[in-house]
Amino acid sequence: MSDPTAAAPAVLAFDGGSTKTDVVLVARDGAVLGRAHVGPSNHQLVGLETAIETLAEGANAAAADAGLPEPGPGRPLCELGVYCLAGVDLDVDEAALTPALSATGWTGRVVVRNDTFAVSRAGTTAPWGIGVVCGTGMNCAATGPDGRTVRFPALAELSGDFAPGGAWLGVRALGLALRAGDGRGAATTLRARVPAHLGQPDAEAVLAGVYTGAIGYNRLFELARVLLDAAADGDPEARQAADLLADEVAAFVRAAVVRLGVQREPVEVVLGGGIFDTSDAGFHDRVAAGIHAAAPRAVLVRLEAPPVLGAGLIGLDLLGATPDALGLLRTSLRAAAEPG
Repeated sequence: MSDPTAAAPAVLAFDGGSTKTDVVLVARDGAVLGRAHVGPSNHQLVGLETAIETLAEGANAAAADAGLPEPGPGRPLCELGVYCLAGVDLDVDEAALTPALSATGWTGRVVVRNDTFAVSRAGTTAPWGIGVVCGTGMNCAATGPDGRTVRFPALAELSGDFAPGGAWLGVRALGLALRAGDGRGAATTLRARVPAHLGQPDAEAVLAGVYTGAIGYNRLFELARVLLDAAADGDPEARQAADLLADEVAAFVRAAVVRLGVQREPVEVVLGGGIFDTSDAGFHDRVAAGIHAAAPRAVLVRLEAPPVLGAGLIGLDLLGATPDALGLLRTSLRAAAEPG
């Protein structure tokens, strides 16, 4: 006899970031009942109150998409809420968010984790593994086969991150171009590539534009891809910078491997974020070599699914869902993510 509760809402899952938040409402059998896409929910950037308001908007929209009333105190939408959120870097972040989310009454239970855990679970075939995000910033989170977790503060230089992601790499590209012009550094094709990308006559004009605000500082982040292209083409200065970032990716993973004691296991390492889209084979090879130095049997996986899938899978894992339910959720969200 089939379980009549299997198709009822069971997990309200969030993947919340600095630019957007994805939400799914999932049944215990893995069916996607409702979805929503709302704005940023990183409390470090928008503040706790605004973050909760954004998450409320997402919860209400997902409920509406499922044809259900808005959740709230005394009328929970489902059993479990899984919040994988950017900005949950330290215990103090969990201490601030968990009671605030519990007070909403949207779900019977609340689980708060860093968003990198969603990346990891979205790409692994098992409930455990390691995830690395390298986009504008960088972070790593891991779960061991015994359920222990590892995470890092990922607060850039403040937490000892020597090459913290694409933003660092883009700024480094401008710095190398400038140093090549003023005599502090070696010659590099970045001297021409950087201004060309931003439509400026030279690197000094780029600097002046950023300094005066004529060029948005965030435009420098685009230069990460410019630098990686230069590295792929054999530019020694660009290669050295790309290698530093690759080594930082590998350092995160090696630390997680050792802390979880999975050096001899076929641990899946999920690579998420735009930096991993580069065609620079040298970058990919150096990342792989650095990881395999600590875990020779590690399996590297490029994330192709939306990270909110990982938040939903974490919820189903905690509820003891069947492999069929996990498979259905994977199939549904992967299909929805593919261009139509």
